[in-house]
Amino acid sequence: MDVSAMSSTDDDITLAVVIKDIARQQLVKLGAAGLSLEAVARDSGLPVADVEAVFPHRDDLLTALVIDAYDASGEAMEQADGAAREAGASGGARLLAVTRALRQWSFDNSAEFTLIYGSPVPDYHAPQDTVLSASRTPAVLAGIVRSSLEAGELTPPRRPVPGPPLLLPEAVQLFGGAPEAPFSDIVERGIVLWSSLIGLLVFQVFSRTHDSVRDEAAFFDYAIAVAAESIGLVVPLAENTD
Repeated sequence: MDVSAMSSTDDDITLAVVIKDIARQQLVKLGAAGLSLEAVARDSGLPVADVEAVFPHRDDLLTALVIDAYDASGEAMEQADGAAREAGASGGARLLAVTRALRQWSFDNSAEFTLIYGSPVPDYHAPQDTVLSASRTPAVLAGIVRSSLEAGELTPPRRPVPGPPLLLPEAVQLFGGAPEAPFSDIVERGIVLWSSLIGLLVFQVFSRTHDSVRDEAAFFDYAIAVAAESIGLVVPLAENTD
């Protein structure tokens, strides 16, 4: 894409969009570690100085891409949850819908998935600016668990997590407060569900399950159903007709 003919009246927002689009192409070809302002400038036809005027450092561009990836994946989940709620779905069906949406986004945008959930980028540390966008995925999951709890859809756990509370105040706040017994450890269990989801996606996006299961999409649903059992939520699955 050659944007060298862009007029001086084009605003920085438009230029930032163009630069980020080129940078995403660089992620696919080179990975995050290979991303550079010089490469983006070369592929866009812009002077490096113009790129640096919008993103002074590579890390600024990476941060913008990280935020966009978190926002896009979170939005996919939010839209799926909204549709499921409008259809009157149970908490388990909502959970399956949002995790399927995140799975689809992850496969459709594997380079961006890798950016936010793959190996750390050498010498890059995500700033506080990314936290709000990164919280959208767990916020969707927390909302489903919370509403399922309030609707009486959760089965109490067979045993609580032993010992003192393991949570930071931010996690309790995201959930909307600490529940009473017998669900007093439901937030900890929700974090296990969240981490299981991301780990499962890493396995599937990076082809770690393709030689173990014959239907990866069906296995994903099964794994979500198993993980949901830890919070006492039943995920509806189609009957196996084999």
